[in-house]
Amino acid sequence: MKNKLIIFDLDGTLLNTIGDLAIGCDHMLEMRGLPGHSFEEYCSFVGNGIMRLVERALPEELRTPEYVKAARKDFVDYYIEHIDLKSHPYKGIEELVAELQDRGAKLAVASNKFQAGTEKLIRKFFPAIDFVEICGNREGVPLKPDTALVDMIIEKAGVERNRTIMVGDSAVDITTAKNAGIHSVGVSWGFRSRAELEEAGAEHIVDSTDELLKVLEEI
Repeated sequence: MKNKLIIFDLDGTLLNTIGDLAIGCDHMLEMRGLPGHSFEEYCSFVGNGIMRLVERALPEELRTPEYVKAARKDFVDYYIEHIDLKSHPYKGIEELVAELQDRGAKLAVASNKFQAGTEKLIRKFFPAIDFVEICGNREGVPLKPDTALVDMIIEKAGVERNRTIMVGDSAVDITTAKNAGIHSVGVSWGFRSRAELEEAGAEHIVDSTDELLKVLEEI
């Protein structure tokens, strides 16, 4: 695995975070006297950053820039303090990431979650992993599927693009990989469907971490 760079998405790929995201959004909505949403609805809301999550959770008539910005602040203020109450790694992920590190692969995270939240979750759940870079949403850097985060990681890692693999659960991740000229692996255990990954053109789709390890070995 040496000289390979594996870039993981966070939400829906490494960690199941939907419970805390849903609670945070419902809290923000309750503050405003607005109705909450179902688990399935929140699964469809995530993937494009916190601003889009909050916007999608709000009634359409309230989705003005000013209202969304204020609602996002309230969400983040609550969420950052309750970010890890229900979130947890998917089955086999901790062992997989440790195995990849032991085999010499370079590892990184590229997430559309805000930077502070991304770092807090990674540091808690993967304290022994020496990630090349932990990249979340930050000011002045566009979200995936723009390649900015991936390009930053590749430059820091010093690995060729044909030895770089993006692993994610959504079309956003697969499109990011295509745009960046790197390999893509979709995971079926996340928030989005296998059909979405297929339609996006994922090179590989896996159903378990054992399958993922085999694919990463072969690329």
